[in-house]
Amino acid sequence: MQNLLVSILIPFKNTQEFIGDCIQSIINQTYTNWELIIIDDNSTDTSFTMVKAFAKKDSRIKLFKNSGSGIIDALQLAFSKSEGDLITRMDSDDIMRPNKLEVMAASLMHHGKGNLAVGLVHYFAEEGIKAGYKSYEIWLNALTKKGTNYSEIYKECVIPSPCWMLYRDDFIACDAFNPNRYPEDYDLAFRFYKHGFTCIPCNTILHDWRDYSHRTSRTNEHYAENHFIPLKLDYFLELDYIPEKTLFVWGAGNKGKFIAKTLIEKQIDFEWICDNPKKIGKDIYGKILRPFKDLESVKHPQSIITVANKEAQQDIRNYLNALKLKSVEDYVFFC
Repeated sequence: MQNLLVSILIPFKNTQEFIGDCIQSIINQTYTNWELIIIDDNSTDTSFTMVKAFAKKDSRIKLFKNSGSGIIDALQLAFSKSEGDLITRMDSDDIMRPNKLEVMAASLMHHGKGNLAVGLVHYFAEEGIKAGYKSYEIWLNALTKKGTNYSEIYKECVIPSPCWMLYRDDFIACDAFNPNRYPEDYDLAFRFYKHGFTCIPCNTILHDWRDYSHRTSRTNEHYAENHFIPLKLDYFLELDYIPEKTLFVWGAGNKGKFIAKTLIEKQIDFEWICDNPKKIGKDIYGKILRPFKDLESVKHPQSIITVANKEAQQDIRNYLNALKLKSVEDYVFFC
């Protein structure tokens, strides 16, 4: 089988503690037909000098300085400099397992265009992984093993940002990293979903995902919760909302209120339901909160569920399944 050129896109900024291990893990790949397009996003530490030393020793490493500012500008520049038939992204503070590129490239070459290679991930940290990240790892890997990532795309990002690969033509077709919208990894997952790229199931851990206190996703405002809900809602209204159905919003917490307010502003009609006796009957934004049992009287409902409690989510899922309603088609969980 022909070994296609893989372009690895990496933006970096002030990751001198980790970038050496990251690049070495790429050099150690069993799949050798790759190019690393690595973009310095205005670093103020020794990162650039470190990468420059690697680039002098290995012609496959191509180093540039970001002409703009931020991760998306850096990724756009990296892609413009790339020549590979296959495209993937890597984070400068993470580590590739030695067979990562080999497994993903082989998977894509076997299945062809219109497919998305993904892999299992493993979180690690010097001080240990917190329960929330471990829970996310387990949830994400369970989806990846079956290739059912899109089934819960409205909950959280279902494609690990540094562990995907696809054909260049498909990358261009979904207009990846355009426009300039954060969180860029979640936006990209929705673009893959929108274009119907099939997630190829994978049972192999391919990526070691580092967590630490000053990691960008923890500290940058672009990854704050208030950026996630508008992104989810915009894509839901574009891709899965069915105007012929009766739209329900479940829950009257902050997320539920934001969604309700946005729908009102967009002049999209909906019913608002919850299971909190203290809120049922209340008027919020001109909408009266109704008990969730009212859903049963509607012939064709479609629900956005903003209830965060895991046990309550399972109860809701069981209830909807009993009504023979289908995930995504009839209801989506937004948390």
